[in-house]
Amino acid sequence: MWNQFQTRDYAGLIAETISVTGHDARPVHAYYARSMDPGPHPGLILIPHMPGWDEWLRETSCRFARHGFDVICPDIYQDFGFGTPPEVARRAMDAGMVRDDSVMGDVRGCLDFLRSQPRSSGRSGVIGMCSGGRHAFLAACTVEGLDAAVDCWGGGVTATADQLSPARPVAPMDLAENLSIPLLGIFGNEDRSPSPADVDTLENRLKELGKDYEFHRYDGAGHGIWYYDRPMYRPEQAMASWEVTLAFLERHLRGGERA
Repeated sequence: MWNQFQTRDYAGLIAETISVTGHDARPVHAYYARSMDPGPHPGLILIPHMPGWDEWLRETSCRFARHGFDVICPDIYQDFGFGTPPEVARRAMDAGMVRDDSVMGDVRGCLDFLRSQPRSSGRSGVIGMCSGGRHAFLAACTVEGLDAAVDCWGGGVTATADQLSPARPVAPMDLAENLSIPLLGIFGNEDRSPSPADVDTLENRLKELGKDYEFHRYDGAGHGIWYYDRPMYRPEQAMASWEVTLAFLERHLRGGERA
């Protein structure tokens, strides 16, 4: 997938902040990136991670858009006010984190928006990293209309009872029986959240339920292996897992229009 474009072809991109209808029908800011090719294009919802609705997410939205996806990344932390991403993220953490029901409402709003666009192919997926990976798994089990999901090193998917909270009242793995779309997991074998044991627990449950999933685990990598703005970045593992992710999304979101 990487570097496989034709150099003779035109390339153009539009990326902007828009407003969509989110949880409880409130307007929520979202970063919307798409190519200038009229399509049709599959949609992709990028759920923010805990560092906040940050610049890395904007750049990642554009990266997926350059590969032919219409990408929308909602500001799931908007209820905590405006400011720099670290400022807003700190408020969210001090308040006990964003509520799962709020994030799922924003995901549903983004999905409705993507599917209403004239350029939509009718197929859409969801992806998230870190806490966003947990939310992506939760969305795959609870939000109707999605076609594929990618959990990138989502911690807390296998949370035990003592790790639950008012904002996170359920372990997403406990809803795995409801998973009805293909799932991709990207994990580092040196991660602590999720740890390799956590990934084993989740995989065993998915196997037990006969779910359509594929997990890719990388030696020499811990948490956040795509974050090129941090020491945790691992170029070799990052590029290998980007290839896996793009191939997965191509396979499951380019499979024709949803009926």
